[in-house]
Amino acid sequence: MDKILIRDLKIFAYHGVNPEEKSDGQNFVFDVDLYVNIIKACHSDDVEDTVSYAKVIKTITRVFTAEKYDLLEKAAQVVADAVLGEYTDVSRVDITLKKPEAPMKADFGWVGVAISRER
Repeated sequence: MDKILIRDLKIFAYHGVNPEEKSDGQNFVFDVDLYVNIIKACHSDDVEDTVSYAKVIKTITRVFTAEKYDLLEKAAQVVADAVLGEYTDVSRVDITLKKPEAPMKADFGWVGVAISRER
């Protein structure tokens, strides 16, 4: 299966279990793999024959910032549900949601979750 890849999508939002995370917000970073049959687009060179990553990015941003969640697990699930719900040509979505500014006393690059969902 072919994939459309979105890497290092940065979105500022208000998720976390600590009150300051919900009031002050922080950056989150997405890596998204969209499993799509793109053979028609390969031949036609027409965006209508594929899934527009620009539209998917707008969907991810809209649903990720619409609510405040305690857990990354819930936020990632909401994004996966929206992508599969709005883009019927996507058969599976893999999402890695990173939280590089998590308020922890440790030296780390990022913490996060990775989920895979399919229709």
